[in-house]
Amino acid sequence: MKAFGYVNPTNEKDAIAALRAGGIVRPIGGGQDLLARMKDYLDQPDTLVNVKGALDAKVTALPGGGLTIGAAMKLVDLSEHPQVLKLFPAVADAAARVGSPQIRHQGTVGGNLNQRPRCWYFRQEEFVCFKKGGNRCFATDGENQYHSIFGNDGPSKIVHPSSLAVPFVAYGAMFRVVGPNGAREVPAAEYFTLPSMQTVRKENVLGDDELLTHVTLQAPGAVKSGHYEVRFKESRDWPMAFATVVLSMTGGTVGAARVVLGAVAPIPWRSPEAERALVGKPLNDATASAAAEAAVTGARALSGNAYKIQITKTAVKRAILQAAGIKAV
Repeated sequence: MKAFGYVNPTNEKDAIAALRAGGIVRPIGGGQDLLARMKDYLDQPDTLVNVKGALDAKVTALPGGGLTIGAAMKLVDLSEHPQVLKLFPAVADAAARVGSPQIRHQGTVGGNLNQRPRCWYFRQEEFVCFKKGGNRCFATDGENQYHSIFGNDGPSKIVHPSSLAVPFVAYGAMFRVVGPNGAREVPAAEYFTLPSMQTVRKENVLGDDELLTHVTLQAPGAVKSGHYEVRFKESRDWPMAFATVVLSMTGGTVGAARVVLGAVAPIPWRSPEAERALVGKPLNDATASAAAEAAVTGARALSGNAYKIQITKTAVKRAILQAAGIKAV
């Protein structure tokens, strides 16, 4: 590992100043992703800026009933927070499923949202792909069984690695970003970026001298929500496909719906087709099945990942049934 400097700011202003000090500078929170990339020579920063002491690490209740979550909050604390469990159970569920207990006790909200892709070609030093300044995506003709089935017409076939991003988009979260020009609010659905030739080396709108500081969730109202992940194994693994659904009910029928898919596209992938299949319908097995079929409209499998279409349908159906309180059979 290359030698590096280390800065310990105690507030946002000093953290931003440290990010602008010159050379290659990276913020570090829990370090679960960045340190691994440094050991594999994917990142070789001149300076690390420890943001754990500069950023908020707690949940704050809002006057209207919502919550603000600090980016430095540990995943285990998020998964066990009573107000998060009560108001936004899909967020708590997603946090509780990340990695292993050791990872959840070290990893942070901001780190989970901003981690880099888990594509094995990106993670191997020898493969200089689009994400690392090369001129090809090796997954296009290579081993692509865990890659995207939506949004894969761009130069990179990655899937977004964050578990928390999907429920945050489904609940309509806002992300607070701070930089040298002050703070700005970005809707969660607009924070993550599809790869194009201009944006292929990034996964979000965050500048090199900016930090994600908070996630704000407004009061959810009378909604039902569900979160379901399909994994190859239960522990220490990334999901192969998952879904979060948030349903506003009008009597016994769905008045409005948000269906967001994870691990199937380069961004959290919202499915308007599944949402339309739900609105105006009663919550039952037939409705869940119809929405699951609609959710894969437009899916385009690569050579090795056609199976993802079926497990995406499974994830959507079971997330809807979970929201409805119906046991899947």
